Amino acid sequence: MASVNHFKGYDKVSQSHLENQNPRPKTATRRSTTAVILIVIAAILIFALVIALTLQAPIKDKDTTNSAESIKAVCNVTRYPESCFAALSPLNASKSRDPEAFLDLSLRVSITHLSNLSSSFRSLNDLHPQPALKDCLTLFDDALNRLNDSASATKAQPGLTKEKINDIQTWISAAMTDQETCNDGLEEMGWTAGDEVKSQTRSFKESVSNSLAIVANMQNLVQKFGLTRH
Repeated sequence: MASVNHFKGYDKVSQSHLENQNPRPKTATRRSTTAVILIVIAAILIFALVIALTLQAPIKDKDTTNSAESIKAVCNVTRYPESCFAALSPLNASKSRDPEAFLDLSLRVSITHLSNLSSSFRSLNDLHPQPALKDCLTLFDDALNRLNDSASATKAQPGLTKEKINDIQTWISAAMTDQETCNDGLEEMGWTAGDEVKSQTRSFKESVSNSLAIVANMQNLVQKFGLTRH
C-alpha cells in the first residue's frame, strides 16, 4: 500500500509540474508590443511630415532671403545704401547673386535718373534759354554716353575683365564730373533749381555714386559670393 501511495504522490507532483509548464496567456505582452509598433509608426509619419514641410514651403522664403541678403551685401559698399537697395530690389524676384547683374541694374537706374534730369533742363531751356542750361544739356549728353558705354560693357562677353572694370570706373567718374560741372555753372549764374529738379539731381547723384562704388568693389563682391571671375 505504501508503494501505491508513493506513486499517487508522484502523480500529483508530476501533474502539478506539468501544469506549471503550461504557457500562460500573453495578452498583456501582445498589447504592449502593439502599442510600441503604433508609437514607432506615428513617429515615422510625423518625421516624414516634418521633412516634407521643410523641403516644400521654406524653399521660396529661403531663396528670397538669400536674394535680399545679397543685395544688402552689395549696397553696404555704397555711400547711399537705402537708395541702392530700392534700385536693386527688382532683382529679388530673379534670385540673382551675380554682382555684374547688380551693377547693370544700378547703371540703368542711373541712366533713367539722368534722362529725367536732362528732360527737365531741356524744358527749362526752351522756356527761358540760358547759357548755363545749354551747357548742362551738353554735359548731360556726354554723361549719358559714358553711362550707356558702361552698361554695354557689363553685358559684353567675356564679362567684366579687369580692363573693363577700369574703363567703367573711368566712364562713371566722368559722368559724375559732368553733373558737378553743370552744378558749378548754375551756381555761378545764381540759378536756383525748383524742387523737382533738385529731387532729380539728388536721385542721379546717389544712383551714379552707388554704381561707381559697386564696380570699384566688384572683385571683393565676386569673392564674397563665391563666384568665378570671367
